[in-house]
Amino acid sequence: MYLEAKETARLYKLLSDKLGNDTTEAMFKYIDNKTERSVEATIKTLATKDDLSLAIANVKEDIANVKYELSNKISDSIKWMFIFWIGQVGATLAMVFLFLKK
Repeated sequence: MYLEAKETARLYKLLSDKLGNDTTEAMFKYIDNKTERSVEATIKTLATKDDLSLAIANVKEDIANVKYELSNKISDSIKWMFIFWIGQVGATLAMVFLFLKK
């Protein structure tokens, strides 16, 4: 950090000799503001532990809902399969009885 401050002071002196104090100061303020806004924007996009915990909880809830809906669909399918099988057995028995009667 000390080396960074020393380099900044040296750069400030070199630029103020060439550009003047006002221009150099304005340029340094612009760079500071731009850097600060960039850091703030990066911080806003980072996820915290709370964000991740909430996301995981939402995913778990969604998985539970999908499992529940899937189990309902499977039970409905099994119910309709039994109804179909009973109808098929009834139709087959009717055909066999009709064939045997003649």
